[in-house]
Amino acid sequence: MKRRELFTGLGQTSASVCKPGVRRMANLIPNVLFRTQDNKEVRFYEDIIKDKQVIVMMMYASCETFCPAATKRMVELHHQALARRMGKDLFIANISLKPEEDDPAALNAYAQMHGALLPGWTFLTGDRYDVDTLRYKFFSHDHIGIDLDKDLHAGSMKVINDSLGRWVHADAFASTRTLLDRIQWTDPPKSLAERLQDNRRLQQQIEREIEVYGYRKVV
Repeated sequence: MKRRELFTGLGQTSASVCKPGVRRMANLIPNVLFRTQDNKEVRFYEDIIKDKQVIVMMMYASCETFCPAATKRMVELHHQALARRMGKDLFIANISLKPEEDDPAALNAYAQMHGALLPGWTFLTGDRYDVDTLRYKFFSHDHIGIDLDKDLHAGSMKVINDSLGRWVHADAFASTRTLLDRIQWTDPPKSLAERLQDNRRLQQQIEREIEVYGYRKVV
């Protein structure tokens, strides 16, 4: 391809992904074939990501350090703050870093062991090439030592909202407030009525704090 044709093509691609109604994520996220902890075949983009807000995490069932700790953290967050949303407008997808070891039965056993068989939470395994492709897409550090070491990606997390074309990095071991903030950054925009309700709730909280403390608390 000639240089002029190459840059012309890039310009056309850039213009097309910015048009309303053009889904950019479909071009960025491989639609690879996986199996769930229930041994159900799914396509990663079409069935797991498309039109959804999803927390994507890396793990493997035999891990004894970061993976169970990250899973426990997300189970806690589910019960503390996310239960009303999970399986409705928020989902979690765990991808095995060691698919050659983690068949659906192993993932199911891991999820049961850690209390993670919860609504909207899916554990995935598949072909090694496909897993690595997704890992590089989501969690590349552009450092050969880190990118080739699968164990260094245990517990890695991204929050993706396909409808908004937005994804952000999150740390499973951050504070609850920080994790909820990262998830909220990918939430759909609120309606005017919802924003007004939030403002009224905040004003009521401020007034209660002033009544009790004489000033507004900062947390």
